[in-house]
Amino acid sequence: MIDLYTWTTPNGRKVSILLEELGVDYKVFPINIAHGEQHAPDFLAISPNNRIPAIVDHDNGLSLMETGAIMLYLAEKYDRFMPTDPRAKATAIEWLMWQMGGLGPMLGQVHHFVHYNPDKSDYASERYSAEAHRLYGVLDRRLEGRDYIVDDYSIVDMACWPWISRYEWQKIDLAQYPNVRAWYKRILQREAVQRGYHVPKNVGEIPAG
Repeated sequence: MIDLYTWTTPNGRKVSILLEELGVDYKVFPINIAHGEQHAPDFLAISPNNRIPAIVDHDNGLSLMETGAIMLYLAEKYDRFMPTDPRAKATAIEWLMWQMGGLGPMLGQVHHFVHYNPDKSDYASERYSAEAHRLYGVLDRRLEGRDYIVDDYSIVDMACWPWISRYEWQKIDLAQYPNVRAWYKRILQREAVQRGYHVPKNVGEIPAG
């Protein structure tokens, strides 16, 4: 049994989607970040950085924070959704780190300055919106001629997809990025993705792309 501490954010959905795809038993502990529950001492003991998601694996007592670490751990533990060929594995890690260091943080800034705080800073809105379009362009070029980011469906797709699912918050028209749009719709059809999106609670229709 795995305990998942999470909330309805792109980062949280990465791990709930992976757990649904794996089909393993897990128990959800909602951490309402709008109410500051991520600062509670009990959660801090599991996630020292006060961020969701985090897991506790009761098979071995291991607790983990940071989505990249969690996803790599689970993929290795269950031997799924990660290439085994050394070259392909290195490419998968490369694109996972791209999501961790670029796509997620930059789109998060778009959410802050464009969605939640419009007109607070024209400079920030323009800067991060331009970076969002650049990153969408990177992903669109990567997906040219591919169904998935590293050819086969993997944790890389699961890591990137929840951030793209908020394209409306980012003021992105997916029609500008046809390869991203086709990929987004392809993954949306997966039942495990639909289930994982609504962990820890249903928040309404998933954007259809």
